Amino acid sequence: MPALDLDTHLDTDLSAERAHLATSRAALRRMRERAEALFASGDQVAGDAYAAETLGRTLARRVAELADDPTTPLFFGRLDFAGTVSPEATDNDATASQTTGSATTNTATTNTATTGNTTTDTATTGNTTAEPTSTSTSTSTSTSGDHDGRRYHVGRRHVTDERGEPLVLDWRAPVSRSFYRASARDPQGVGVRRRFGFSNGVLTSFEDERLDRGEELGTTSRILTAEIERPRVGPMRDIVATIQPEQDELVRADLADSICVQGAPGTGKTAVGLHRAAYLLYLHRERLRRAGVLIVGPNRAFLSYIAAVLPALGEVEVEQATVEELISRVPVRAVEAPAVAALKHDVRMASVLQRAVRAQIGAPTESITVSDGSFRWRIGLEPLHRIVEETRREGLPYGTGRERVRARVVSLLQRQAEARRAESPSDAWLRRMGRCRPVTDFLDAVWPALTPEGLVHGLLSDPARLAAAADGLFDDTEQALLRWEKPARTPKATRWTAADTVLIDEAAGLLERPSGFGHVVVDEAQDLSPMQCRAIARRSEHGSITLLGDLAQGTAPWAATDWKESLAHLGKPDAVVVPLTIGFRVPAAVVAFANLLLPALAVDVPAAESLRHDGGLDVRTVTDLTAATVAEVRAALDHDGSVGVIAADDAVDGLRAALADAGVETATADDVSAAERVTVVPATLVKGLEYDHVVVVEPAAIVAAEPRGLHRLYVVLTRAVSRLAVLHHEPLPAPLSIAQP
Repeated sequence: MPALDLDTHLDTDLSAERAHLATSRAALRRMRERAEALFASGDQVAGDAYAAETLGRTLARRVAELADDPTTPLFFGRLDFAGTVSPEATDNDATASQTTGSATTNTATTNTATTGNTTTDTATTGNTTAEPTSTSTSTSTSTSGDHDGRRYHVGRRHVTDERGEPLVLDWRAPVSRSFYRASARDPQGVGVRRRFGFSNGVLTSFEDERLDRGEELGTTSRILTAEIERPRVGPMRDIVATIQPEQDELVRADLADSICVQGAPGTGKTAVGLHRAAYLLYLHRERLRRAGVLIVGPNRAFLSYIAAVLPALGEVEVEQATVEELISRVPVRAVEAPAVAALKHDVRMASVLQRAVRAQIGAPTESITVSDGSFRWRIGLEPLHRIVEETRREGLPYGTGRERVRARVVSLLQRQAEARRAESPSDAWLRRMGRCRPVTDFLDAVWPALTPEGLVHGLLSDPARLAAAADGLFDDTEQALLRWEKPARTPKATRWTAADTVLIDEAAGLLERPSGFGHVVVDEAQDLSPMQCRAIARRSEHGSITLLGDLAQGTAPWAATDWKESLAHLGKPDAVVVPLTIGFRVPAAVVAFANLLLPALAVDVPAAESLRHDGGLDVRTVTDLTAATVAEVRAALDHDGSVGVIAADDAVDGLRAALADAGVETATADDVSAAERVTVVPATLVKGLEYDHVVVVEPAAIVAAEPRGLHRLYVVLTRAVSRLAVLHHEPLPAPLSIAQP
């Protein structure tokens, strides 16, 4: 076919896809308008106020789920199953130009129409390596016959026309799995897989793989590569257009499976966790809507950075919190020595608190007599002993046990009344007996009321009580560190520390059952202490977890060194640990430089690898750090994308001021919506964030600022997704000095 005819066919095909996009957007708008109309009239069809409120919440959520962002494509791919009528594809395949690069499986001859920028408005993640964890909702060659001759556009959410026919399939639908899993080796019934390139929401290009002919682009896809390397400013975006097959295995893991992802920098572990949450909400909508899904992050800056991902996928009811926010019951108004905080985060404190609670339970010393105005009822010492011991052996939360003792005492009184009166007492009589003075005095003597704050206050204020609870667990020196020298008179007057809140939450778990979640995603989990893990375990006892982290990036004093230990504290000892080492996000030169630190980090993790050979690394000795930083930022602004300046915490204010004096506007780490392209970030807050161009200022100062400074530097050096500049006046830390020319 002459080149002119080929171009005509490609242009015609591109026009048809743009028309489908316009039709899909119009259909989504109609779906939202219908939802808005129902929301507006919901109070007129509801039977009562409660029903109206419930319906209103449901419809409001539906309206939010159907929001459309014109800069984000509604679909990013297309599947043509074998037998699909596609005249234009047949013609184009005859003489289509060959895509640059070699195919993953075979040399691929593919259709590539390009009329501008070939970037996709979706965030990407690196290639990952994982073992399959689930076989649920799989699409395979054995079932592909159900879709013979069908064509599906795959996107972020389900869009239908006025007849209910799908215009766009949700990426989480079972058939969409083939978009991520089909290959030349296993086409799964797919004849053609098409990827679309977008620029600011405008469809600019497409790329075809004839899987039924053994054609597969893999990592040589120009659209995929352009998206991976696309500069980005602002919060993290979804990766639905570029999920790799190994990531898809993790994303679609069964709800019952708890998994731990040991992910090297740039391997997309955060994206995997968020997309798994979205997938589970799609598959188990009502169950998880009732039970809830929780995302736990290391700090508010990180949560702000990832906050837009799930709403972009139509999931607007996922709770996000830091561990500190999750367990907050008292205001934190004091700071203690690191050694004391480390003791309070030690798992031994769980046993100390458990002993302290059990010590509150006493033995009855005398019988009780109760009068109801007509009769006097007596319960002897032996049955009272039996009630307390039976309740103790049941292992209930302390508060539940107290009410169980009360109920059993009242039950004995009820039996006596029924025997005397030959009829059952009224409910009012039973309630009155449960509150009468002899019963409450007995309860206070053998099972006194406790509050979490009161328990911790009493334990840390009373040397004798602490010694009894900590005997054999903490030595005298450790007990002296834990004990308050000048305790406040009451829990309310206490100046609590952050570590105290962990103890209070543990105490609360002993006294009462906390509400739980159906699924919990925990990111940067390597920095969770054993006691923080237990706090999350209490909230996921009947649900599953996705644990995400990198042992090499552990910077807390209690950072994990073995995932199996963390999983045991989380109550999920059988969870599978999946290592991810290969990524696209961080350039290979940057990864190699950061990997020089690994031998000094004392963790057993495989070195990260990168498939990206672009980007740049510049390590320079400078005489004036501030002036060099300003100059480097100005040079970085000549490129597209975000710029992150990372320094020791005490140097941040000075650098921001210097950049402001130079006319460079900057944002802070927690202000992800700011228009400024330059962000100045303290090293202690940069975990989980990423920037196109990173300027690291004085690595030696970052290392010297904290005991695990080398681990912190490893985190800092792996935040760059295009270029890394390291500026230093002091000598580089020893592991990095071999990189100096």
